[in-house]
Amino acid sequence: MAQTDTLLRYRPWRGTARGPLYAATALARASLKLLFRHWQAWSLLALSLLVFFFFFYAQYLVVWITNLLATDTVRFAGFPVSVRNITRFFEPLALNGTAHTFGNFIWYQGYVLVIFLAYAGSVLVGSDFSHGSLPFYLSKPIGRWHYVLGKCLAISTLINLLTTVPAILLWVEAGLLDDWQTYYFKQWRLLLGIICYGLVLTVTLTLITVATAVWVRRTVPMAMIWMGLFVLLPMLASSLVATLDDRRWRLIDLWNNLYLCGLSCLRADSATIRPQPQPEFWQAWLVTGTVVSSCVLYLRKRVQAVEIVA
Repeated sequence: MAQTDTLLRYRPWRGTARGPLYAATALARASLKLLFRHWQAWSLLALSLLVFFFFFYAQYLVVWITNLLATDTVRFAGFPVSVRNITRFFEPLALNGTAHTFGNFIWYQGYVLVIFLAYAGSVLVGSDFSHGSLPFYLSKPIGRWHYVLGKCLAISTLINLLTTVPAILLWVEAGLLDDWQTYYFKQWRLLLGIICYGLVLTVTLTLITVATAVWVRRTVPMAMIWMGLFVLLPMLASSLVATLDDRRWRLIDLWNNLYLCGLSCLRADSATIRPQPQPEFWQAWLVTGTVVSSCVLYLRKRVQAVEIVA
């Protein structure tokens, strides 16, 4: 028998058989490998790291200036610079290890996250619908929701990689810059709040990403939709609140709703949230829950409509 005939013969699977849920993790792993084959994904990841390192070193700089400089001025490039002017520059970021420190970081990181998810959704999900790959996946011994779960796992990994993990590192840094035993003992709820904030972002943004990718499929239209959700709607909400003097109009701003949900997890005082006025925390939770439910219902309808190739 020729060597080629031996290679072409059927060879049974000799590994350990696993359930369909493992197919979801395999889909997630393959999706991430596919995404990071593109230089655009690495560029956006590098941009998100710039935001993180800015907060990381700015937090250290503020503590160093506050604790170690006894004089009111320092000399920079031969010119006297007021220490108060330096710290005043960082005051809007609240780099003091409180709830607003991590809320502000995730808020600014969201600008990169939105672009990243718009690109990732079209590559990981939209291409399967536009190129007809989904019927091939569903012809395997996995269910429709296993496919959705696999793609959601891949996107949720990106979200936590850009938001939750860096925020936890900032919390660790804040404790090291302070009396770490006191800070970690008193502020452990902040760590729990960061994890809950990341969970809210993961569930909401993952489902929105998959739903919009299934709907429009292409990168450019998806980016336009996301810019409308996270750029135009915030501008419209601010204008309506200022014109009609009704803070409930800010509820049309989805990113602000997620921000309020996150700050409620971090137990921030609603009176300290900027800009003012802001709706109640429960109203933001209600709108976010409605968006999540709508995405689940839409995905159920679209995925069940796909014909399986036998």
